[in-house]
Amino acid sequence: MLLDVYNQPKIQPGGSCRTTRLVAGQCLLFLVAAGVAISAQAPIANPTAGPGPSPSTQPVVITLDEAIHRAQANEPNYVSAAAGNRIAGLDRSIARNGLLPSAVYLNQYLYTQGNGLENQAGQGASSQPAPKFIANNAVREYASQGSVTEVVGVAGVAGVHRADAAAAMAAAELEIARRGLVAAVTELFYGSIAADHKLSVAKQAQQEAMDFTNLTGKREQAREAAHADVVKAQLQQQQRQRELQDATVAAERARLELGVLLFPDPRSTYSLKADEAPAPLAPRADIEQAAAKNNPELKSALSSLNISNADVLAARAAYLPDFGLNVTYGIDAPQLAINGPDGVRNLGYSASVTLDIPIWDWFSTQHRVRQSEIRRDVAKVALTTTQRQLIARLDEAYSEAVAAREQLVSLEASVSTAGESLRLTKLRYNAGEATVLEVVDAQSAFVIAENSLEDGRLRFETARANLQTFTGTM
Repeated sequence: MLLDVYNQPKIQPGGSCRTTRLVAGQCLLFLVAAGVAISAQAPIANPTAGPGPSPSTQPVVITLDEAIHRAQANEPNYVSAAAGNRIAGLDRSIARNGLLPSAVYLNQYLYTQGNGLENQAGQGASSQPAPKFIANNAVREYASQGSVTEVVGVAGVAGVHRADAAAAMAAAELEIARRGLVAAVTELFYGSIAADHKLSVAKQAQQEAMDFTNLTGKREQAREAAHADVVKAQLQQQQRQRELQDATVAAERARLELGVLLFPDPRSTYSLKADEAPAPLAPRADIEQAAAKNNPELKSALSSLNISNADVLAARAAYLPDFGLNVTYGIDAPQLAINGPDGVRNLGYSASVTLDIPIWDWFSTQHRVRQSEIRRDVAKVALTTTQRQLIARLDEAYSEAVAAREQLVSLEASVSTAGESLRLTKLRYNAGEATVLEVVDAQSAFVIAENSLEDGRLRFETARANLQTFTGTM
């Protein structure tokens, strides 16, 4: 092919510009073809070229359980509640350990300037330099002692009770956060599915409107319909196009809102998989029994009351004495040795018992007791209010779930009826027995019925999730 390029006739100086451009174009074409042929026969590796585009990965299939599991690792309120529960468990261990004896091992060297005299205050028969500070025992003093201390008082017992109640309250708050997260994820999960289904409905409606516009145009050309029918069909098509755009934005928004809880990048591609048939509702008696036994809000309010009772006990403990015991064993001598001069043994022990009896604090203890009792009264009111609210909210949630379940069955029947009505109306329009307004109304009724079905399914799943937050069955 290169020979053909070189064998082209030469352009004379007086040749036309068109001929020159033609030959140049032919030359460029032959060069490109030759380059393609050479590269096909002997490909040259380019070491600087990057890797080719990776094949598109399959979207991750997310079920409701998987969505809840992922959200528990990414939702900050739940993570904070889980951290608070672990901290409360550690506080409980700290409070219990406070009732046990504590042991320390003291090692100390103390030097004091001498006053120039000698005395017999130290160990041994010989005299030794006397320190200037009379509180110190010798110029050089070594201490290596193990000390065990135990303090017995009502305040420590009250602290353990308070830590236990606080741990129970933190566990209840964690369960409240978990159930709230489950309800929120369930709403977002089925909301995203409903938005995707509405997008499919909008696409079908837009395609239906386009087909109907073509049909009215053909009937107008055949002089079987008026131009007004075409105009009405075009208006309907434009409306369906706007609805499709809105549905696309709504579906994308729903996927991003759910993706924030599921992935590090909310724009990640994923697909949702839900159960085909809605789960049935449990009997009301079972739900009430489970809510009474396993409601975290009630447990949290009860734990708050227990904390207040422990605070009252701790405040009243200031009226009572504290008993202390200390045992020390080791060396406290001028020499860091078990045996000192003249055969004196430096290693020994000492023990002390203390009993601190409160006498007078200008009514501070009485006022602290009164403060704790006031807080306890508030906690009692909060507990009774929580019980009443639980009963009311449980009845409301169950009624909502029952109504949503019944309406879901009715909406499914409405979609079937609206679809059949649209089919029959189009047949009547083709036969010249129905007007364009009837067809448009039938199309709108079918779209509304399908969108209402998705809203009804979302309503039922949300109501079921809210009902299960009372029982913890989800």
